[in-house]
Amino acid sequence: MVNCKIVNKRNRVFLLTSILLFLSSCTKVETYEDTPTGNFEALWHIIDENYCFLDYKAEEYGLDWAAVYRKYKPRIADGMSDAGLFEVLGDMLDELRDGHVNLYAAHDVARYWDFREGYATNFSEEIQARYLGTDYKIASGLRYTILPDNIGYIYVPSFSNSIGEGNLDECLAALALCRGLIIDVRNNGGGNLSYAETLAARFTNEHMLTGYVCHKTGPGHSDFSDPEPIYLKSSDRLRWQKRVCVLTNRSSYSATNDFVKMMRQLPMTTVVGDRTGGGSGLPFSSELPCGWSVRFSACPSFDAGMQHTEFGIEPDVKVETTDEDRARGVDTIIEKARELLAK
Repeated sequence: MVNCKIVNKRNRVFLLTSILLFLSSCTKVETYEDTPTGNFEALWHIIDENYCFLDYKAEEYGLDWAAVYRKYKPRIADGMSDAGLFEVLGDMLDELRDGHVNLYAAHDVARYWDFREGYATNFSEEIQARYLGTDYKIASGLRYTILPDNIGYIYVPSFSNSIGEGNLDECLAALALCRGLIIDVRNNGGGNLSYAETLAARFTNEHMLTGYVCHKTGPGHSDFSDPEPIYLKSSDRLRWQKRVCVLTNRSSYSATNDFVKMMRQLPMTTVVGDRTGGGSGLPFSSELPCGWSVRFSACPSFDAGMQHTEFGIEPDVKVETTDEDRARGVDTIIEKARELLAK
């Protein structure tokens, strides 16, 4: 049985500090030589001991990290170039299928974008501009307007942009007479989780369980702490009391995935659009002997039902933009949300 202790922001800071201290102690990259072989070994062991989804991804698609070692080891030769080594290490990290995993060098960044590439975009800035118009308001990281049917519309392009309490007070006050609200987080690749929480806190009147978090306790693939519950604390300022539709697509990732995870717990919220891109692991960075930096998911989080959201969250109402609507300059997903809010 889970010990339902509230994890507030201060507890999270303590938790993340504990994670960093543990990972710093167990990532012994200094024991490997600065050679292609040494850097390969260092990277493989960093992931093997610290990456948080090895067991989960073994279940989901058969990831075998030991087999990955055997697959890529023959491609390593101590006389190879830095560019060749970078390519092999980047290919090896792609096996994790994680957009939070990157390898940083002076000449390039290895990244995994298949969580959204190859899927319908379900978003057009040109078409969206027709809904926003030219006189929409900007409150720091929020762009908002009132649609002709008295539906409020807020676009959040990134959670890297500050969203302050004063910004939200002004925005929600301006939209207060609207009969419903659309929050569009399509193409929002994430950013600062605290901004996502600040926004979500305006849509609940009570503290709500939104998920759980674990942290690594040892180098084994299954070495994790017991799940710690995470609660969304209701704001003590102006709050929205009417229905909300949250619009999503495959490029709704990382902190945006967490925002959708929080919002879908609320009874007045409907998630509309496509499955999110996922990205539920909290990232951490380490360094290889050659000085290249590696970022990886180190701390798994779950939804309120203790289910992984690493590979995304399904919408309540699945909708994709159509060719016919795009040709007419119409956003199918926005129109579906308007229809739902008008009922």
